Amino acid sequence: MSSFKRLADAGDLTGKTALVRVDFNVPMENGLVTDDTRLRAAIDTVQTLRTQGAKVALLAHFGRPKGERVADMSLAPIAGAFAKVLGSNVSFIADCKGEHVKQAIADLDPAGVILLENTRFYAGEEKGDPELAKEIAALGDIYVNDAFSAAHRKHVSTAVLATLLPGYAGVNMEAELDALDKALGTPERPVLAVVGGAKVSSKIDLLKNLVTQVDSLAIGGGMANTFLAAQGISVGKSLCEHDLAETAREIMQVAEENNCNILLPVDVVVAKDFKAHAENRTCATDQVADDEMILDAGVKTVAQLVAAMGNSKTLVWNGPLGAFELTPFDKATVAAAQAAGIRASDGKLIAVAGGGDTVAALNHAEAADEFTFVSTAGGAFLEWMEGKPLPGVEALKA
Repeated sequence: MSSFKRLADAGDLTGKTALVRVDFNVPMENGLVTDDTRLRAAIDTVQTLRTQGAKVALLAHFGRPKGERVADMSLAPIAGAFAKVLGSNVSFIADCKGEHVKQAIADLDPAGVILLENTRFYAGEEKGDPELAKEIAALGDIYVNDAFSAAHRKHVSTAVLATLLPGYAGVNMEAELDALDKALGTPERPVLAVVGGAKVSSKIDLLKNLVTQVDSLAIGGGMANTFLAAQGISVGKSLCEHDLAETAREIMQVAEENNCNILLPVDVVVAKDFKAHAENRTCATDQVADDEMILDAGVKTVAQLVAAMGNSKTLVWNGPLGAFELTPFDKATVAAAQAAGIRASDGKLIAVAGGGDTVAALNHAEAADEFTFVSTAGGAFLEWMEGKPLPGVEALKA
């Protein structure tokens, strides 16, 4: 991943226009942005380009309009919200192609910023239509992708434009790719992966890839129940995909062939009801009663995981270890995340996390800020963990 083109490679941009793909798919309520995290994330790239003398034309999607103009999916309200966090004027035009858009960009002051309309208002966007790509490419001189969250899509604005214009990674994309390279590309070993969550079925490709890449793999959450059941252990009425027992055994076999040590829970917290503050107990994994369900990992399992962290140089984390939304079944996730955060902040561990409920879980544990890098990319992060090429990244390779 280190061989991609960066903004530092772009040279003199004075008088040029940069088409910048950003992630402005922000939460909104009554026409107002309720969380401006993604808007603030775009500031560094935009300011870097402006400092180098470029005009900035922002490309983004919002919602799923499916190729139609949907009024409440317009990016118009976001222009004002971004102007507020940027601290300077941001123009808006209700289109993302055509001579009128080109003229609006030409009319911008030097280093001006304009937000173009939702790229998904055109059906060709999600189809990677080359004709639409040519029309949009005609608006600028260079292309910058700063939306890793959409890098797994081969859309016009996420991948195809980089085949028509000189393409570079934005500041955020660069940081994300560098962090991911440190995690699985060229990591410091030993590497420990922690994968939690509800279902094995949603992470089969991820697990199959990881056991060939890492030195140890800790499996938690409902996923662990399927692996325990595959070994003949009764998990009571726990969430468990019994039909994937053979798949679980295959993954364990591949792990053994690749010298990857799989860590499964050795003790668990069980309850008869799936609700907060449900009466519960901690027991060994082979002592779960038929009317009980596993809702969290036990203290011995957490200790095992923390010890594994102590023997590792790199940690890749995806998914919670239990039903962390329900007190007190958040204890294992919180304890393990805080332990990882301490080691990372002490410089003893490169800790990279992302995907699914991971960000929420780490924020709940108040450990996210201590990690080396936390990705909010979701699907793109998971596909990267699965070892799949990401079109938006492939297009930027040097």
